[in-house]
Amino acid sequence: MSTNYFAGTIAEHYDDDTAISDPKCVDPVVDFLADLASDAPALELGIGTGRIGLPLSQRGVTVHGIELSPDMVAQLRAKPGGENIAVTVGNFAEARADGTFGLAYLVYNTIENLTTQDEQVDCFCNVARHLDTGGRFVIEVEIPQIRRLPPGETARPFYVSHTRLGFDELDTANQSGVSHHYWIGEGRSQVFSMPYRYVWPAELDLMARIAGLRLQERWGDWNREPFTSDSIKHISVWDKGA
Repeated sequence: MSTNYFAGTIAEHYDDDTAISDPKCVDPVVDFLADLASDAPALELGIGTGRIGLPLSQRGVTVHGIELSPDMVAQLRAKPGGENIAVTVGNFAEARADGTFGLAYLVYNTIENLTTQDEQVDCFCNVARHLDTGGRFVIEVEIPQIRRLPPGETARPFYVSHTRLGFDELDTANQSGVSHHYWIGEGRSQVFSMPYRYVWPAELDLMARIAGLRLQERWGDWNREPFTSDSIKHISVWDKGA
């Protein structure tokens, strides 16, 4: 995670992805987090351009962010209200923000940006240091779609159109992958590839236990639909007991 993949034009175009920036996608996330935060300050790990942090702060929640990429922070600062969110620049597995928080959260598969198990455990421990007693940690992350891979295949497309192609190249022996993105036409020709480490719900629960956190709830989406064997992602909430 010491490598900053979200620099330059990647940061500039990050919000172009309407699939994650549309209010229909953002509003349920903000509703869920605002409900958990109540009157307590919140810490967003990997705050990026403020896709979630800004609307959450507009709901009256004091938000602090940790972000590795100065270019992503610049995009946040350029938005209305962006100057009101304090951001610590650094790796969210180890960077320390000022103060303590009633809520910490890590959305949209960002836990996978930490490409080793040790770093992911460090992230949980770092969050635990930031949380007040009774504070909660929320992660949104995909369920690895390994069963969708045909025998002998290693690539799984997740976005296909006439201007964009996205696919994951999976290494199941090492629980890792590389996410590849190609944009062609409409004024943008760009290639972006980034490694990641996928992680299972039970493994995250063990990481939480190591950090002194316990599972409080788990859902299939931000609207609190049940988490089942057919869920493609999960929203998990751990709390820091006394």
